[in-house]
Amino acid sequence: MNTYIYRTPAGYVMIDTGYEHSLKYVEKKLSKRGIPCTEIKYVFLTHAHDDHAGFLNELLSKYSEIEVIASSRAIPVLLRGQNSFIGGCSSFTARVFCGFMALAGKGKHCFPAIDKQHLGRFIEISPQNINNVEKRLQGKILFTPGHTSDSISLKIGNIVFCGDAAMNGIPSFKRITIWIEDKNNFYNSWDILIAEKADWIYPAHGKPFRPEELSKYKEHISAIKLYALK
Repeated sequence: MNTYIYRTPAGYVMIDTGYEHSLKYVEKKLSKRGIPCTEIKYVFLTHAHDDHAGFLNELLSKYSEIEVIASSRAIPVLLRGQNSFIGGCSSFTARVFCGFMALAGKGKHCFPAIDKQHLGRFIEISPQNINNVEKRLQGKILFTPGHTSDSISLKIGNIVFCGDAAMNGIPSFKRITIWIEDKNNFYNSWDILIAEKADWIYPAHGKPFRPEELSKYKEHISAIKLYALK
């Protein structure tokens, strides 16, 4: 799981957190780069899953100045503290991988729910505020549902941080993420990513890749069979 950070005139923006209990590791990594967490102004949450929002509540409790930018659809999931199980695994290999996760104790995909006292620090993206939010982020927000209904991406300069709108590593194949809620939305979101003509796409899982790879593999999405988790 990749957690990214970049600088704006107002302070740093963190893109996603990580699993629960990994805040200390991230703090240590940032400290080695001379970046104290007190200089983080915003967390841009690509979607509300356990590996992306796992230590978000802890982060907000420890650093009172941080605000969270997210889709309004993310809020109910964050308050529940558990991933949605709508949709399914995008391949049999992905289903097997999820089975191993369950054996490792991560099958329920739970994470610390957001304390309601922190909700006033959430900026929910809307048609009314998106221009202002993009100015704060110094970037362009892209709505890229499919993996989840709340999935959003962020374009900064000539790169796009896509969350799980695409993946680049085992058990993913052809840049297709291992979990998909809605195949049609997932397909359309790749068109959105491709249309941005970015130089690089930075996924939450795996190394950066060229957007041309999405064009190459896009037609494989329609043939996907989703394997529900029971």
